[in-house]
Amino acid sequence: MVVSEAGASVYSASKLAAEEFPQYDVSLRSAVSIARRLQDPLAELVKIDPRSIGVGQYQHDMPQKALLAALDGVVEDAVNAVGVDLNTASAPLLARVAGVNAAVAKNIVTYREENGEFHSRAALKKVPKLGAKAFEQCAGFLRVAESKEPLDNTGVHPESYAAAKALLQTLDFTPQQIGTPAIADIASRVQTAGAQALAEQLGVGEPTLQDIVKELIRPGRDPRESLPPPMLRTDVMDLKDLKPGMELQGTVRNVIDFGAFVDIGVHQDGLVHISQITDHYIKHPSEILSVGDVITVWVMQVDPVKKRISLTMKRENAAKTK
Repeated sequence: MVVSEAGASVYSASKLAAEEFPQYDVSLRSAVSIARRLQDPLAELVKIDPRSIGVGQYQHDMPQKALLAALDGVVEDAVNAVGVDLNTASAPLLARVAGVNAAVAKNIVTYREENGEFHSRAALKKVPKLGAKAFEQCAGFLRVAESKEPLDNTGVHPESYAAAKALLQTLDFTPQQIGTPAIADIASRVQTAGAQALAEQLGVGEPTLQDIVKELIRPGRDPRESLPPPMLRTDVMDLKDLKPGMELQGTVRNVIDFGAFVDIGVHQDGLVHISQITDHYIKHPSEILSVGDVITVWVMQVDPVKKRISLTMKRENAAKTK
């Protein structure tokens, strides 16, 4: 499996890694971090300063405070969009949830260790230093799969539970059907009944109603389900395995002024020069490529000494190099 190792060395030398794995040296901590990224990328990557994951060509020229604030915002957006399992999340992951700071995150983990797993979202209110305002901000992003209340395992905020239950009752559904095939046609029933009229009846806005419906159909949806599947690789494992003309699948790791760096699973990213991206003129590679894109590339040149790999997205150019 191809997994990015960007930032693994930063994690392995961190205080957090030393706390998690005091018995291992840095190389083994890196290996564990990379393996965990395959299991749960978000939970592992939040442990690393986002500036260490290879953000861009000019990241060191920017005001670092502004850069960090922007990157932290992106990380928090990702964590809150996916949601966090309250009974398994680590303190670094919980600290990225809206309304939860590092101290409160540690208190949540400590409370869980001393009192056992949470059985409801409401139990969060017993955590020291987690006040009513913090609960209001974070509750909708924390999932409790073990709760007797089915809505605790969705993105529906406790403030909207009454509206969600009233919606289910109005359309002849039960809370036990949440997330099952039986509730799949709730969206069409909402349209038939009239979304605006229903929203007014329930005392919520129409956008809130649509959000509730999405969560009832697919609670805790993993956004990765809509992304290209991970790449499996057994033939190309090292730089020496590469040959000019070879066709590979790669993941775009960085888009810069003169091209894009692509991870093809050999510890060294290859460069697709801007002239090798497409047949027509483009001002910047970002017109065609974005970070995370899975693309087909062909090897043009390999320099094992300088550890440089030249790639192309043009099949005809690859044929000339064979």
